[in-house]
Amino acid sequence: MKPGQYIILRDTSRVDLSEPFSGRSLLLESRRNLATSVPRIDIESLDKGDLGELRRDPQVVSIAPPMPVKLIKPTNSEQVEATNQTGVTWGVKVTNADRSPYTGKGVTVAVLDSGIDSSHEAFRGVELIQQDFTGEGNGDANGHGTHCAGTIFGQVTNGFRFSVAPGIQRALIGKVLDSQGSGSTEQIYRAILWALDQGANVVSMSLGLDFPGLVEYYIKELNYPADLATSVALEGYRANVRLFDKLAALTSARNSIFQGTVIVAAAGNESKRNINKNYELNVAPPAAADGIVSVGALKTAGEPNNALTVADFSNSGPNVSAPGVAIYSAWPGGGYRNLNGTSMATPHVAGIAALWAERLLSSTDRIDVIQLTAKLIGEAKVDRLAAGFDPLDVGAGLVQAPL
Repeated sequence: MKPGQYIILRDTSRVDLSEPFSGRSLLLESRRNLATSVPRIDIESLDKGDLGELRRDPQVVSIAPPMPVKLIKPTNSEQVEATNQTGVTWGVKVTNADRSPYTGKGVTVAVLDSGIDSSHEAFRGVELIQQDFTGEGNGDANGHGTHCAGTIFGQVTNGFRFSVAPGIQRALIGKVLDSQGSGSTEQIYRAILWALDQGANVVSMSLGLDFPGLVEYYIKELNYPADLATSVALEGYRANVRLFDKLAALTSARNSIFQGTVIVAAAGNESKRNINKNYELNVAPPAAADGIVSVGALKTAGEPNNALTVADFSNSGPNVSAPGVAIYSAWPGGGYRNLNGTSMATPHVAGIAALWAERLLSSTDRIDVIQLTAKLIGEAKVDRLAAGFDPLDVGAGLVQAPL
């Protein structure tokens, strides 16, 4: 991050209306541009005068300063041995993924996180297309990305299934967080556009904007007074949320020509209902952006998993919810761990989205993002939730696989 630097989102399909087009040629040109273009991210150093001029450019959709991003850190981590039992994890079971005839075959999923341990047995036979946006190189020295990827498409191991969509054969791994779990919005935006260009049908993100980190940067690195640092950081925060809104809208606009893409993101782990039942924070960006499916976390007291409640840490106001406590999945080095967090709930939803996407492909030969989102949210159920749940905590309810 440097003062005066800005992220610029351009829609290259937009036609300059100052040019002399006829009505028909304008329509044809617009359609041709949309069919061959992808939204573009540029980084430029600008002053206030430049900003005013740039906002008049018909191709400029949104402008925001770069902002730090961090992984939504799990609230607990427990290293476990590879299970020797057969069957499925509770997350696979309660979402009915184990009963679904669909496995995600033919669907491409993008995981934008800390990378992946591509040598792990959980990913054998899966085509992994990796792209590093951090400068560290491919791989996963953090573990977060490997765990999330395992929940989406990890392969059945020793007769035990811990992933929602083990039939996925092609996955895009965008490394946007370094070994410390840190990144920037620039990296996220570029990774989303890369995923679109590579044909992702589902994009999974378990990360959030680091507002306190930005305030600290302005205070410590630029010697801003605390009130000025907070004000500048808040404006940057708002601008980045608006840019996520616009990027999600452009993603949806491509639906008429390309296969649709749904973006799924974690609601955040900042709530503390275990301290005070009213200690609830709202969904954090980028999940809070319009057009992104936000995910809350559920927990269970055990079998038969029929009295699910919202996890104490899960932020309020998600679109849907999924299992997010004691989630068993892959860990770098060939191991496995149980983790808690909305980060763990999000890949469950991404996997369910892949199952619905496969169903759409099998019935209509295309993935319509409006239909896919409607299925993902509209088919969620509340029958497994404990009595007295707050709808604001769980959204439409527990996501369900197509049967």
